[in-house]
Amino acid sequence: DPADVARFIYHTDELKKDMIGEYLGDGDDFCCQVMDLFLDNLDFGNELFDKALREFLYTFRLPGEAQKIDRIMQRFAKKFYSQYTGPVFQNQDSIYILAFSTIMLNTDLHSPQIKKKMTKEEFVRNNRGINDGKDLPSEYLENLYQRILDDEIVTKDRIAPKAPIFIP
Repeated sequence: DPADVARFIYHTDELKKDMIGEYLGDGDDFCCQVMDLFLDNLDFGNELFDKALREFLYTFRLPGEAQKIDRIMQRFAKKFYSQYTGPVFQNQDSIYILAFSTIMLNTDLHSPQIKKKMTKEEFVRNNRGINDGKDLPSEYLENLYQRILDDEIVTKDRIAPKAPIFIP
């Protein structure tokens, strides 16, 4: 049953986060149903775009295959837009494109292999016209850039465990 699999994946911390991403990005009907039901565990209502994306990507690691990432981002955009009530995004496609762009920005800003980092101006320019042919507000994109720069998007298994507290 897809609902049982989705619940199991969502609530089992011991699962490898990269394997979850591989599974959720698979294109067969069962996996797509699982992905949709997995997303039902998340409530993006009244959340900033990047907070919702962080919450989503916290639960698994994106796969390496572009088609799988595409399927995952399509479903994220659909879920986010279905709960979105703000004035910024005109359609689901703008969320999908910005999600991809934000993931690329996160990698660019936080990967030690990338020497020349994307600037705020480049990020804003790269996202021109993605909102149903119009630009997203520059201030919105600049603030998004700054939040990604200040706080990398990571999966649950990449967060360093806290040191034990020693009480004498």
